[in-house]
Amino acid sequence: MDPTRQAITPELRRWIVEQARAGQPPDGVLAAMRASGWHEDVAIAAIEQALQDFLQEQGIAAPVPVPAPELEGSPSVVRAGDRDVQVLLQMALPRVVVFGALLSAAECEQLIELARPRLARSQTVQQATGGSEVNAARTSRGMFFQRGENEVVARIERRIAALLHWPLDHGEGLQVLHYGPGAEYQPHHDYFDPAQPGTPTILRRGGQRVGTVVMYLNTPARGGGTTFPDVGLEVGAVRGNAVFFSYGRAHPVTKTLHGGAPVVEGEKWVATKWLREGVFT
Repeated sequence: MDPTRQAITPELRRWIVEQARAGQPPDGVLAAMRASGWHEDVAIAAIEQALQDFLQEQGIAAPVPVPAPELEGSPSVVRAGDRDVQVLLQMALPRVVVFGALLSAAECEQLIELARPRLARSQTVQQATGGSEVNAARTSRGMFFQRGENEVVARIERRIAALLHWPLDHGEGLQVLHYGPGAEYQPHHDYFDPAQPGTPTILRRGGQRVGTVVMYLNTPARGGGTTFPDVGLEVGAVRGNAVFFSYGRAHPVTKTLHGGAPVVEGEKWVATKWLREGVFT
């Protein structure tokens, strides 16, 4: 077949979707098309178009750009603006990266002491209304800093922006949380559910959340890790380290269901930075 005359027809896209519904993996479909004379570039484009149509039929929107560190070549250390940061672990699905020494010990202590007088029972976003509420699934105490509120917060925000190649103004204010013995945050997603009536109100302030950075401000004696139940991963809470994960779709297919495991002994302090599609106001 002459690749310049190969057309991606509705019939071809339907056939590809039928193969997907039957459980045929994309590389199998590609091999079958190549065996039938399809040029590889045309076949790949057809598969991408057809599978995107298939995902939209299932209520899964096309992915949006997300924050991302530069990890080509699997470096063990990356530069984050003013600081070298270790790369301890990375996964493709979910997209998870664990960073070592994102914060200094002094920065961790500063955030704790600045936050301590302002702690109150943590709330969660009420997606039915766009407001917030106390939720039994979240038993921590917390507070929010305004973006750039003080020198240490501004420095950390600049570092995260440089590390993840994401604009500084596309982030919410830093949240600091304190968990005592037995406190936890049960598994949840950080994106806002498109099916909830309050979501359009929430999205007016910067669009969807597309990434999360959880920074550990101390090391609990036992427990308190960040869990990803869909993939059986638990990231230990170690002072100065951080776990980053991104989600280009507001859908469980991202496998970014996560939670804060109960603190078994001691206490846990974390600082969380949520990143948005657009300018957060």
